[in-house]
Amino acid sequence: MSSIASVSDSTANTASTSTTASSSLNLTTNDFLQLFIAQLKNQDPTAPQDPSQMLTQLAQMSQLEQAYDTNTNLQSLITGQNTSTNLNSASLIGKNVTADGNSISFDGSDAVTLKYNLSGASSTSTVTISDSSGNTVKTATIDAQSAGNNTYTWDGKNNSGTVVASGTYNFAISSTSSSGSSVTATTYTSGDVTGVSLVSGSPVLSIGSVTVSLSNVISMSGG
Repeated sequence: MSSIASVSDSTANTASTSTTASSSLNLTTNDFLQLFIAQLKNQDPTAPQDPSQMLTQLAQMSQLEQAYDTNTNLQSLITGQNTSTNLNSASLIGKNVTADGNSISFDGSDAVTLKYNLSGASSTSTVTISDSSGNTVKTATIDAQSAGNNTYTWDGKNNSGTVVASGTYNFAISSTSSSGSSVTATTYTSGDVTGVSLVSGSPVLSIGSVTVSLSNVISMSGG
């Protein structure tokens, strides 16, 4: 009896090992067959393996192999798609893009063009530029502008007339019509693409120190 119990324990351990390995989908056909043969060798001689159970296990082996192959092929497909996407996105370097957002990249010397869209004609507008900590560095008044796309050129100087450090800044536009009502201003992030990377499989464009998702780009030119 102790011999049979020992064999049964060995079979249980083998089955446990099979279950753990199968859950990770790391078994190949050869691995499964080796476990299957080990199970046959260690079966209880007083209760030999049921043929129907053998067929079930063989079917499970086939399903496991198919699942493993499917997973491997899917990973290869994803890798190939990411490589293709990365290569295609690299062609955007040097192009000038306009995307949803309000961030601007200042290199420490060159003036920056701020782009925005007005829902109606304005009699006056105020542009507020802040640093990455939210501190206001520049406030300027803009004369009347027509409805649609408009721009403001910032020379990189703060309210004291000193050129600020290079880095990422944010801007906001507050506009008023001739009747005194508020005019909605939609801001954009724009500039030349200086780099491309993949974040969670999605292309992200670098515009100096600013990054924008490719999905947020609304127009592109040049290059």
